Amino acid sequence: MSAFAEAMRERVRDARAALETARADGDAYATAVAADELDDALRVARAHGVDTDASADPEEGRDER
Repeated sequence: MSAFAEAMRERVRDARAALETARADGDAYATAVAADELDDALRVARAHGVDTDASADPEEGRDER
């Protein structure tokens, strides 16, 4: 596994954790920031063919408004 691929996986894991924490805290701003970070991390990973987690929902970073 390349260092880039592992770094992307770690970025996605961190973003998912931040999103989960922000949602649990009920912090709308932190949720929006974390969702944007997750979206960006997933976009970059996909663009470079990095599999981050096949079971992840591609819309998980977006609010359900």
